[in-house]
Formats: sequence, structure tokens, C-alpha cells
Amino acid sequence: MYWDQLTSPQVAQIDKNTPVLLPISATEQHGAHLPLATDRMIGEHFCKCVHDAMTDNVLILPMMSIGCSEHHSDFAGSLSIQHVNFLNILIDIADSVTKYGFKNIILLNSHGGNQAIGQTFVEVFGYRNQNMQIAMLTWWRIALGQLIPHNQSGKGGCGHAGEFETSLMLHIAPHLVNMNLANTKSNVATYPWAEGDLLYGAKGSLYRTMQEMTPTGVYGSPLYGTKEKGKEISRIVTQHLVAIVRDMLSC
Repeated sequence: MYWDQLTSPQVAQIDKNTPVLLPISATEQHGAHLPLATDRMIGEHFCKCVHDAMTDNVLILPMMSIGCSEHHSDFAGSLSIQHVNFLNILIDIADSVTKYGFKNIILLNSHGGNQAIGQTFVEVFGYRNQNMQIAMLTWWRIALGQLIPHNQSGKGGCGHAGEFETSLMLHIAPHLVNMNLANTKSNVATYPWAEGDLLYGAKGSLYRTMQEMTPTGVYGSPLYGTKEKGKEISRIVTQHLVAIVRDMLSC
């Protein structure tokens, strides 16, 4: 069920144990070959996959399509919300949902820059509402064990607009992908302990703007992206997402 496609009486009648998904994403540069809407479209895709699998047992809120992307601002088109404002927006939305009695809220995240403030939301809102279940899921983190074998580009290849995001977009919206403009890997390395991507986390955090990390805006290897791989990534992640949402429903 999609929250904003229901009437007010319909929302009032829904079982309050129904998990409520709040998808959070971004509108930001993804190199020359992917659209600014990449994170939003990937998030919407996974929302649809969960909805198709669960229908009346999940409630999906409207997408937050602008996130914490200030580190991308050197590249045209990137939009951003300050972290403290983003946190307050999440709390305001969750407060609204809570007023109607819903007990299970899940952030469904598709943007790396949202992870830290999303976790802060889980801790802050969860502490204030200990009678509820508050969780955050980031699509590439929930199925690492099954996703890593599909990584052909190696460490550093599945970063921003790299192998996996390009594959998913080739599967979701191939008409918006221009592989003729896809760059070869242009990661700018610093300390070994600071290097990571979607699959292989860094040992520590070192601040750099995206332009400092890569002159093309792409941190990874998009040339390894394929539609077939995107379909398989989608299948794997959806399987894990549905299982987690069902866990929340059963509690």
C-alpha cells in the first residue's frame, strides 16, 4: 500500500503493526552516464519490489528525494539538505506516522551520504519511542555476502555510479543510461585505510569532496555494469528486504 494513494479513512483502518517504509535517497550527480535521479529511482524500484511481494502487509511513504549531498556540490545539478535539517524532517515525518498508531518504521536508504544521519535518527527517535521498532536498511548492506560474488571490478569498483549502480539503472531505466559516456575507473587514492566502496567498507573515515575523490564524479567502474547483473542484484536485494520487513511485521 502506498500511503499517499490511500484515503484518510483507509489509512485509519490499517493494522497498526503494518511496517511503514520511509524511502530516503538523493538528487545528485552520477557522472556523465547516469541521471541525477539515480538514487531516487533505485529506491523507488526496491519499494515497488517490496510492495509487489507484500502488498497489503506494507505501507510505503512518499520518497524523500533530496538528501545529504553537499560533498557532491562541485558537480552541477546536485541538491542537498543540511544534516540537522534532514534529521528534523525525518523526526517530523515519523512523529506524524506515530500519531496514527503505527508501531514499525523502517528507513529504506539508497544514498551513502544519508547513512550517518539515518543512524542518528534511529538512535534518537528509537530512544524517544521505545514501544516502537525503528530500523534503517541500506540496500547494498543487507545482502553483502550474496552481492560480493557478482562484483567483477574488484575493490573500489562498486562505488558511486560504479558497477552496481550502473547495472541497476540498466535494469530499471536503460533509456536514461548512456554507456557511451561512462568513464573508466578514476578513483583518486589516499591512505589505504580510507579507501572503500559499497561492498568493502573503509577502516576509517577521511573527509574528501567527491571532486577530490574522482574528477569525473564516478567513484568505481561503470564499464562493468550490465542489465543482467542489475536484474540479479535486484533479485538478491529484494529477497533480503522482504525477509526483513516480514520480520518487522511478525513482531
